[in-house]
Amino acid sequence: MSVLIVADTKNGAVKKASLEAVFYGSKVAAALGGETVVLTLNAKDPSNLGNYGATKVLNVSDASISASDPQKVVEAIVKAANSIGAKVVVFAHDSTGKAIAPRLSARSGAGLVSNVVSLPDTSNGFTVKKNVFSGKAFALVNILSDEKIISILPNSFSPEKGSASASVEPFSVDVSGISSGITVKEVKSESTGGAVPLPEAELVVSAGRGLKGPENWGMVEEMAKILGATTACSRPVADIGWRPHHEHVGQTGVAIRPNLYIAIGISGAIQHLAGVNGSKVIVVINKDPEAPFFKAADYGVVGDAFEVVPRLNEALRKFKAANG
Repeated sequence: MSVLIVADTKNGAVKKASLEAVFYGSKVAAALGGETVVLTLNAKDPSNLGNYGATKVLNVSDASISASDPQKVVEAIVKAANSIGAKVVVFAHDSTGKAIAPRLSARSGAGLVSNVVSLPDTSNGFTVKKNVFSGKAFALVNILSDEKIISILPNSFSPEKGSASASVEPFSVDVSGISSGITVKEVKSESTGGAVPLPEAELVVSAGRGLKGPENWGMVEEMAKILGATTACSRPVADIGWRPHHEHVGQTGVAIRPNLYIAIGISGAIQHLAGVNGSKVIVVINKDPEAPFFKAADYGVVGDAFEVVPRLNEALRKFKAANG
């Protein structure tokens, strides 16, 4: 049984979350005894997806088919799945997966499970584990439909990069008869200053109102630079204009699952925790020992950020210098 993975791209490069999806899909295909096929949209050089387990790549080179028009993408997926006989389709549970996977499910009548965090158990059906209640619990879901759709939670799987290459085949789809009602007039992208975008970041340094003003963000940016991390903030900080809105993490902002999340001067309201509690390690720096965030922290420092952070930055610089 072939498995089709839908890989999202940005400027022609496959996104990190999609690389994880390709690796996951290859493991599912191996368990089912099938082929691992990846569908890419306007990718520049997708042959390296073989490093993550892909055996074949179907690349659509058509500027009119992009993630901004989900209905056209669904048409491409349906045609690709039919051409290889795929019964399982895998997405990353990112903005693209959230927009396209439900439409594909409705179109094909396939069972859809999102937020998946484990490989399927095929010993008695097709059962996957998913996050529920903002990561506070897990649910086991058995997909009973013949066709199955899975979207995996980013940073749940660490791809083991190999040295293989995948064959790349041009794949054409006629979408001239599809009228989706969507017209893209302009695309604006927030500059990250060369930093890894928050949804893909493995290291994140975040701060809140405890910093007292935007003029004090220098020490946060310095820590992020030393660590090679991406900066983030709490919602109040973005709402009052101290930091750009694309840095806002939390339930109403960007949900992230980095390997390390450092929270400076953030109390830890439930809405903020819902967007970051999937982080593998959480470090909290706050002068209030009763701050709710300490209950979710793996490590905590009770102290004034204006004293702790500069000293921590100095220690990090020395450590980095001594260890290359």
